[in-house]
Order: sequence, then structure tokens, then C-alpha cells
Amino acid sequence: MSYQTPAKRSGRAVDTARIGSGLKLLVALVGLMWLSEVVDTATQGALDQYGIISREPRGLIGILTAPFLHLGFGHLISNTLPLVTLGALIAVSGAARLFAVTAIVTVIGGFGTWLISPPNTITIGASGLVFGYASYLILRGLFNRRLGQVLLGIIVVMVWGSALLGGLLPQDGISWQGHLFGGIAGVLAAWVLADDKQQRVK
Repeated sequence: MSYQTPAKRSGRAVDTARIGSGLKLLVALVGLMWLSEVVDTATQGALDQYGIISREPRGLIGILTAPFLHLGFGHLISNTLPLVTLGALIAVSGAARLFAVTAIVTVIGGFGTWLISPPNTITIGASGLVFGYASYLILRGLFNRRLGQVLLGIIVVMVWGSALLGGLLPQDGISWQGHLFGGIAGVLAAWVLADDKQQRVK
């Protein structure tokens, strides 16, 4: 007599599925940004009012919506390129990890932006998310004590370091507050999601 049992998925199959799920989530996030900008352009900027309005209760909703809103396609393109690159490096760890990092950076970074931005300003754009992704990748290896991740973090610094530092300088029309708190939130994400802490949870 013979029996049939479900075949165990090989490690390579599991890795492929995990990477695929992460990349699908990244595509969905970026796709939503582009769809939002298409709608915003068609409605002559009607969606921009849902950005982060500093220290206004009605502006709190912008913490969740601001990363998906941009001031034109030029602004969106400038954020899309680094977002896709850095996001893909996180996405290889799976959709759950990408979602967790994105959620932490969006909420913590957005709240900090809401708290200290100049009065009567609206902050929109995914650059805070870009800064969060970058700082997460830079420090992840130190918290996990993994040489490969440390080396990847060094590469991120070499490629984007000057742009990241430049983004923290006060400039008219640029939210250095969003960049700063996005970066801080990325550091927090690297610490919260470190391997040793995840093992304790399990």
C-alpha cells in the first residue's frame, strides 16, 4: 500500500516565494502612488489636501496618506527611483518584513513630521519613506550582527549618503522634517525588527 503526503517545499522554493511576495507588495505600493498622482492631476491637485497638516487634528490622516501623494510627476519620479531600489533590498526578506518597515516608518516618521513642521504647511511625498528605508538598511546589519547586511549598509551609504545628508539641510519647499523623522523611524525599525527580538517574540 502506498500513501501520498504533501511534498515539503525546498529551501529555494521558499526563498523564491518570499522574495516574490515582497516584490509584489513593493509594486503595489508604488503602483498606488502613481495611481494617486494620476487622479490628483486629473482633479487639479484635489488629493494634496490629504497630506500631513502640521499640528492640526485633521492633518493626522495625512500620516497614512502623505507618502502616496506628490506635487506632480517630476516629484513622484524623483522618489520612485530610490524607493524601488531600496525597497527591493528590503523586499527580498518577504512581504511581512517590507510591510513592517513601511508601517513603522510611515507612522513614526509621519507623526514626527506632523509634530514639528512649520504651521499651516502640508507635507506630501514618499521621501520620508525613502529615508526610512535607507537608514533601516544602513543599520540593520549592526543590530543583526550579519556581515553581509553590514556590507550592504556601507554600499547604501556610499551610493546615497551625500543625498541623504543634503536632504536634512533646511531648504524652501523641502520637508527636512519628514526626511529627519523618516530616517529616525528607519533606525527604530532596524532595532525593533532585529533578529534577536524576533526570536524572542516567537
